[in-house]
Amino acid sequence: MKVVFLAGAEEDLKELRHYVVRSFGKQAWLETFQRIKDSVRALQDYPLSGPIPDELVDLGLRQYRQVVSSMNRIIYEITEEVIYIHIVCDTRRDMRTLLSRRLLRMVP
Repeated sequence: MKVVFLAGAEEDLKELRHYVVRSFGKQAWLETFQRIKDSVRALQDYPLSGPIPDELVDLGLRQYRQVVSSMNRIIYEITEEVIYIHIVCDTRRDMRTLLSRRLLRMVP
């Protein structure tokens, strides 16, 4: 399956890179990014392997799933031919707040 990082997920990666490099160094970022890439590659073979995030089950959004890559959550949506990566964030981040902010950015 094809994997597409949406604009929000690309921005998440930039923010994550900035934070990890600043806090832990460039090598830590390279290792973190490699783990994320490995997790995304695994999704191509096993897209249904990730569970539906609890925060999205509560909203009835069952087309979304997540995979945890080290200390990061990757929230993705599966269609027939494409896996869309929506969010890449730290596992300690409050997902409800993140989702609210992401939705508010989409409102004109």
